[in-house]
Amino acid sequence: MDGAALPRDGGGLTARAGGLEVLARGLSFPESPRWRDDRLLVSDFHTRRVIAFGADGAVESLHELAHQPSGLGFDPRGRLLVVSMEDRRVLREREGRLVLHADLAALAGGPLNDMLVDPLGRAYVGNFGSDLERGAPLAPACLALVDPSGEATAVADGLLFPNGMTLDPAGETLLVAETYGCRISAFDVRADGRLENRRTWARFGPPAVCGAAPPAAQLPLLSVCPDGMALDAEGAVWIGDVAGAGALRVREGGEVVERIETPGLTVYAVALGGPDRRDLYLCAGPHWPDHDPARRDSVVLRRRVDVPGAGLP
Repeated sequence: MDGAALPRDGGGLTARAGGLEVLARGLSFPESPRWRDDRLLVSDFHTRRVIAFGADGAVESLHELAHQPSGLGFDPRGRLLVVSMEDRRVLREREGRLVLHADLAALAGGPLNDMLVDPLGRAYVGNFGSDLERGAPLAPACLALVDPSGEATAVADGLLFPNGMTLDPAGETLLVAETYGCRISAFDVRADGRLENRRTWARFGPPAVCGAAPPAAQLPLLSVCPDGMALDAEGAVWIGDVAGAGALRVREGGEVVERIETPGLTVYAVALGGPDRRDLYLCAGPHWPDHDPARRDSVVLRRRVDVPGAGLP
């Protein structure tokens, strides 16, 4: 096991243990970590806040939303974009406030989730496919592209819970984690931001079954379910695994070349940040079927890695 045994809230792990540190604790469900201006930004689902952490763990609450936040990104002017999950909107920072940027209600079959914003300010946004949190069965979802004007278009269909994404440094290949598809899909990115040439970049096992039980009930039958992702300079990706208890470093084809275990905690999202992009941040909390919005036992962990981050986010 790479990493010391962790209590569910990370309590007691105040110094390095197996290379892991607790950067922050007492969170409801941290997601979509983004390194920007020497700080780590995260969405904390159930407190409906976007929070920034300094390298020393200093905390700043940046925004409070009316609805649950998720994906984060930045436009070319450095303004924050935030996914508002339940009302299926993307918000944009303007003069210190969040205002409507795009309404995706007509495209998304369920709540929105993660987002990647490219260097031109174009945002790729995933969604659940159906209202899974209210017990609806799994259904295929589209990936939406929101251009800088706020116009939204579906650019890929038939994905099983499109979630974390990465974009290579050349801006030519988008990787999309299909959490309940148990795979990572790759797309070529055209000059206009549209996607083509879909292919499987990594497959971890059979997908969840659409139209049957909600996927949380199917989790014991699934293998690796990739969530948030971070690309490194060797072309491998770090992923959070909804079905497991840790983070995996994966090469194209699905080979797992490194594993960080977090006993008692599921890693949902990851980011490579720090001055040299060799700090791996892990957003972790209770296993999804045990998740309770009232609890505050999720954490942000940090560990140094050998290969720095590359591309976006």
